[in-house]
Amino acid sequence: MKIEATPLQNSFATLWCHDSEGHPYTFSEYMGLSRSFHCYAAPGLIIGGRMVDMALRQLPRGILFDAISETAHCLPDAIQLLTPCTTGNGWLKIVHLNRFALILYDKITGEGVRVFLNSASLNAWPEIKIWFYKFKPKQKQNTPLLREQICAAGSSIFLTRKVQIRPQWLKQRASGKTVDCPICGEAYPEKHGSICRGCQGEAPYSAYDHAGQDWNSDYRHRSRTGAD
Repeated sequence: MKIEATPLQNSFATLWCHDSEGHPYTFSEYMGLSRSFHCYAAPGLIIGGRMVDMALRQLPRGILFDAISETAHCLPDAIQLLTPCTTGNGWLKIVHLNRFALILYDKITGEGVRVFLNSASLNAWPEIKIWFYKFKPKQKQNTPLLREQICAAGSSIFLTRKVQIRPQWLKQRASGKTVDCPICGEAYPEKHGSICRGCQGEAPYSAYDHAGQDWNSDYRHRSRTGAD
């Protein structure tokens, strides 16, 4: 279902979005809110605010809902700004499809609304298209014009679809038993294996002792050889 654009004045004082409690934000106010959370009023975060608003408007009132973002960039922050769903409380899941789309859905039934950018509509908004397809590097984009076009485009650049979340995504995943890793000594979920994922080589860093020895490699060696 396509959402028709509401006629907007090219003014940052226009109403842009609401949060899940119904609090309204003008375009300018939402940019300020974005800066306070994201440190920068990124175009994707501004657009994301409108997308969340569109999804909220189509959800039944009073339900408990969860969220999915199909990208790790900007949209998760828009969801966290305007809804109770966060990565920390587990109500927001990030699925790395790298599509600029989000879903809000009833956490019991799985019935929800997906909002995504309509690529075909961007021909009418050249600066948005330049930004979205990265036709120019960020420093060469016309940021004031980009924001003006985002504000003027409103809801016209998005499409929505009703969706049904698959059962496996509705299940509450049990954390399982926690044990101490025999190599590093830190606690981890036992279901990850006989040693923690960090000691399996998945840690995004190298740790060194005071002598400059790779701590994890040293412990892995002693574990294999049985040395004290």
